[in-house]
Amino acid sequence: MTTGTRLTTVTQPMTLAEFLEYDDGTDSRHELVNGELIAMPPESRLNISIAIFLLKCFLQQGIPDAQLAIKTQIAVSGSKATAREPDLMVLSEETVLALDGAKQSFVTHDMPPPLLVIEVVSPQQENRDYRHKRTEYAGRQIPEYWIIDPTAQKITVLTWVDGLYEEQVFAGEQVVTSMQFPAFKLTAATVLSAGR
Repeated sequence: MTTGTRLTTVTQPMTLAEFLEYDDGTDSRHELVNGELIAMPPESRLNISIAIFLLKCFLQQGIPDAQLAIKTQIAVSGSKATAREPDLMVLSEETVLALDGAKQSFVTHDMPPPLLVIEVVSPQQENRDYRHKRTEYAGRQIPEYWIIDPTAQKITVLTWVDGLYEEQVFAGEQVVTSMQFPAFKLTAATVLSAGR
């Protein structure tokens, strides 16, 4: 009696250098999570609209367009190599200088962190944005991380204070307050309804 043999292929975790060189020949977007290449689903129209609305708000406040980043990835801390692509980032002047001349729009570990990272939560992705990314962005000591949740109708602003994120939650007609951007005075409802 012959028994079948099952062959198992063990793939090595991808490094950040390999990720930066990766090209599958399509326009697919990927994140690197603990060395594993993860295909990102297409963004919802609502998520895109909220990110564009906030980009316009920051431009109106006088933030230079060079400091506003969409489709820019950032290396973050994980058990293995991890790179995320936030919906919007506000870069520091130092980060902009570090990216000058770079082959890709990718904030590496040796570059200063952005001032603000914004994630718009997609349905069934709550753990990723509220737990995993919170830890990863804390590892980079990013001064502010906003979690915009259209399903829960709230905005969570995490501010880096003494080595930890302090959390404030805004909903309805509450004005979203930011330590990094004190001129930002929109209500949570205004931001959350930007795509509607």
